[in-house]
Amino acid sequence: MRNEDIKQYARQKKVKLWQVAMALDMQDSGFSRKLRVELPGDKKAEIMAIIDKLAADQGR
Repeated sequence: MRNEDIKQYARQKKVKLWQVAMALDMQDSGFSRKLRVELPGDKKAEIMAIIDKLAADQGR
């Protein structure tokens, strides 16, 4: 499965993918389509940083 590391990281941090989409100023469906193709490492790092920030904002 593509981008499974991002999905698993979000689950681990208890952050929903729709929250990541909102932080990226994208629609949930657009973010889901983006995850269908394996992302480059720099984009993955950016998304994981967003997940970290959202988790910290939620106190997790």
